[in-house]
Amino acid sequence: MKSEIIEKVAEIVERAGRGDGIEAVEVELKGSGNARVLRIFIDKPAGVTHADCQNISEYVGTVLDMEEVIPGGRYTLEVSSPGVERKLSRPRDFERFAGQKAKLVLTEPVGERKVWEGVLAGFSAGDILLDTAGDEPLRIPLAQVARANLKFDW
Repeated sequence: MKSEIIEKVAEIVERAGRGDGIEAVEVELKGSGNARVLRIFIDKPAGVTHADCQNISEYVGTVLDMEEVIPGGRYTLEVSSPGVERKLSRPRDFERFAGQKAKLVLTEPVGERKVWEGVLAGFSAGDILLDTAGDEPLRIPLAQVARANLKFDW
C-alpha cells in the first residue's frame, strides 16, 4: 500500500511540474497514524526555487486531499530541493550529472572496495562510469549500488 501511495504522489508531482520542467526526484512516506510525513524532493535543470516548492506543495496537497490518496487524511507535507549532495538513483541522474563529483557505496566490492569517489563520466549498458583518475573510467553496475550521491567541495 505504501509503495502505491508513493507511486501515485510521484505521478501527481510529475503532472503538476511538467510545464515548468520539474520532476519528482524522490518521494518518502514516513511514520504512521497522525505522525505521518510525506516528503517530496523536486528538481529541474535550472534549479529549484522557493516558489517552485510552494506551488508543488499547494497543488499536490490539494489533489491528495481531494482524491484521498493517503488513508485517514492526516499527514505533514514537505516539499524541497534535493540539495547540493543530492541522491542519485536513476540512469538519467548519472547522465545528467556527468562531469560532477560523486560518492558511491556498493553492496559488493569492486576492486576490493565498497566505497568509491570520483567524477561521473556517464552511464552505459547498465553501468555507471566513474573517473577515478585511472586510465579508463571504472564501470560499476547500477544494480550493485546501495547509495550514490553528488559530492560538493565545501
